[in-house]
Formats: sequence, C-alpha cells, structure tokens
Amino acid sequence: MKFAYDVIRRPIITERSMEGLGDNKYTFEVARDAGKIEIKKAVEEIFGVKVAKVNTIKLPGKWKRMGVHTGKRPDIKKAVVTLTADSKKIEIFENMI
Repeated sequence: MKFAYDVIRRPIITERSMEGLGDNKYTFEVARDAGKIEIKKAVEEIFGVKVAKVNTIKLPGKWKRMGVHTGKRPDIKKAVVTLTADSKKIEIFENMI
C-alpha cells in the first residue's frame, strides 16, 4: 500500500502551470507507477479538496553532456489535477501569485 506522500512528489511551479490556476488546474510531479485513481485519492487526502479530473503526462529524461561524459536525467510523470467548482483552493499555489 502506498502512502499519499509517496504518490505526490512535489508541485510544479512554472509560468504555464500558474496560468491554469484560474481554471482550478494544479500541476504535480507524481510517482511514475501511480495511476489516475491513486493520484486523485492522494490529492484529496493531502489537501482536503474535491478532484474532478486527472490528466497525466509521461516525460522522458533528456540526455545531457558535460564535456566528454554523457548522462541521462530521470524520467518523470506529471499530473494536471482539475478541482470541482465548489472545492476550496490549494494554498501552496495561491501564495505564488
């Protein structure tokens, strides 16, 4: 059994993710093996909100080079969580605006 904090890794704070706050859309980095139902339950448990929809995106890691050495950044999975209209806001994102 996974805990909610194992599913939700961190919030993603970028210009593009901040544009979605008006539509109640919040972006998180999640565990690569987490499903949409697990992500929904974890967000509802951690933040005490009602989730309407979850969209997920898998992003492969980029290959980077430092001189003659090459390495690969880790693959990540993002989740865009849409809250219901009557749900409260998530406070960690509201302080960023």
